[in-house]
Amino acid sequence: MKDNTTAKEKMLKKIRKALLEKRENPYPNLEESPLYRKNTDELEVLFAEQLTAVAGNFIFCEDGIDFFENMLHLADKFKWRKIYCWEPELQDFFNKYEFPFYQTDKDFEQAEVGITLCEALVARNGSVMVTNQSAAGRRLSIFPHHHIVIAKTSQLVLDLKDAFQLIKNKYGNQIPSMISNITGPSRTADIEKTLVLGAHGPKELFVFLIDDFR
Repeated sequence: MKDNTTAKEKMLKKIRKALLEKRENPYPNLEESPLYRKNTDELEVLFAEQLTAVAGNFIFCEDGIDFFENMLHLADKFKWRKIYCWEPELQDFFNKYEFPFYQTDKDFEQAEVGITLCEALVARNGSVMVTNQSAAGRRLSIFPHHHIVIAKTSQLVLDLKDAFQLIKNKYGNQIPSMISNITGPSRTADIEKTLVLGAHGPKELFVFLIDDFR
């Protein structure tokens, strides 16, 4: 007699049979096992390693002078002229050292560099957590070809849960409507499975960790 069962029905029958069968749990201690190995490195070291692994650039600076020396080197290397910064805290910082930048979005379509603060640096995966609550908004970390993040050592945490706790402590019940995690430059491998950086956003990400931010 001819079997008229479709391939879909056969598949569903196998699934039902498998669900009804009693089997021993092959991984009985899985839920109790830690997801990650215990970290023994300094958070700065772990973050730098993970950020570098995803094609990001990490620069540690002891103070403002150290930061601007590195900035001048990068500006000369990449021939930057259109550097944008919209956050008042950073603008005061830049004005103190007479570093040229754009304070408004004038000619923003020509922007080469966007400089922003962040909410946290997540050492475990080398990510930068940002929200739309900053004066930089959503555009400054996405549109320019180069994104520079300035962070304080107090914003460095181990895991995502720790980063979300910082946000909760800072904003209370007024949680930002946009929370984003940036892990290296934007990338895609949609075209012939070839990895391309900067396809949907910045092609270079620089994270400055400043020990003494003044």
